[in-house]
Amino acid sequence: MRPVRCRSLRAESESENKLDGETASDSESKSEFGGSPPVPTSDDTPEVLNRALSNLSSRWKNWWVRGILTLAMITFFFIIIYLGPMVLMMIVMCVQIKCFHEIITIGYNVYHSYDLPWFRTLSWYFLLCVNYFFYGETVTDYFFTLVQREEPLRILSKYHRFISFALYLTGFCMFVLSLVKKHYRLQFYMFGWTHVTLLIVVTQSHLIIHNLFEGMIWFIVPISCVICNDIMAYMFGFFFGRTPLIKLSPKKTWEGFIGGFFATVLFGLLLSYVMSGYRCFTCPVEFNNDTNSFTVDCEPSELFQLQEYNIPVVLQSVVGWKTVRMYPFQIHSIALSTFASLIGPFGGFFASGFKRAFKIKDFANTIPGHGGIMDRFDCQYLMATFVNVYIASFIRGPNPSKLIQQFLTLRPDQQLHIFNTLKAHLVDKGMLASLEDA
Repeated sequence: MRPVRCRSLRAESESENKLDGETASDSESKSEFGGSPPVPTSDDTPEVLNRALSNLSSRWKNWWVRGILTLAMITFFFIIIYLGPMVLMMIVMCVQIKCFHEIITIGYNVYHSYDLPWFRTLSWYFLLCVNYFFYGETVTDYFFTLVQREEPLRILSKYHRFISFALYLTGFCMFVLSLVKKHYRLQFYMFGWTHVTLLIVVTQSHLIIHNLFEGMIWFIVPISCVICNDIMAYMFGFFFGRTPLIKLSPKKTWEGFIGGFFATVLFGLLLSYVMSGYRCFTCPVEFNNDTNSFTVDCEPSELFQLQEYNIPVVLQSVVGWKTVRMYPFQIHSIALSTFASLIGPFGGFFASGFKRAFKIKDFANTIPGHGGIMDRFDCQYLMATFVNVYIASFIRGPNPSKLIQQFLTLRPDQQLHIFNTLKAHLVDKGMLASLEDA
């Protein structure tokens, strides 16, 4: 009977481990890799704030620290918006690099005792390769005339994808050559770690820049909705929170989640109304070849022109109006703010699960009271993908300027063939005849 008893105790022990969130595979990984020691964190709150808030409880001290630094970050956000699209793109690039650094540093801190050859070197090399590919594609799309004007850029543009593949292939071969017999599995773990990080961070930041080129409003409103939801969910949860929302984030509450949703939708409607009236926000960001600078001047599309909508009969008696004048973009803002408040937080939950897996509180301690840059942008990356897909699915149509750019790069005989085809089509439609009569 003793073996049975021992087996029972072992089963109970395994059951306790699983209750703590640890599976059998986790235990095997610990035995192989020596566990995952937590990344040390420290209180990096500025001494001035520590002294000023020393009489408060830790709960209220944290509230004030987060509040003050949140206002500072919002102020910085307004400043970079004022500085224009180019500065915004540079900031996105810097944020991307810092987020990548924070995630890769966690892997290095956990497994650095194994002296994995070239781990950090290859990680940064792959970051360089992926950025070269994505930003090269962006330059070719949005700076086409400039690229065609400069011979070196034209050659790089023509063979851009081949060069990008050759660069990646070099890194791939370097990784294979760095494999060490006793660390095969761990090295492949870290190889996957790097590539998933690239997928999460670099791809999403590239989409953010694409959203920016569609018009600054597609950049500012989604980011602001995520920020608003983060703030309002914290405020509602702080003052009214009673019901836990999800085990991954014990401090998140249903009260904060629901309150943040309604506050974000209202905020999105108001912000969209204000911004839709300014061309500098609604016009696509384009590169002016004459001035070699970005321009945001255009005739606003129907999306940003006030229109009259009938209010449902059920609500007319409540609000006292039969119609309401609003911008069509405000309707789209409801979709954006709804995603930011209902789905966006799952990016934060995903990040919380990742941090719990490695027993760390924050990705870094860059921002006192907030953690690292990745702690602030975990929801933004998910939002960027949604906005890009939303624009491609419901907003964007064929781009005439890009079609003309591609047309001008064709051989003369190809251009003549397209011209004759287009002319015949317009004649059949009766449009060309009406233009000639005019």
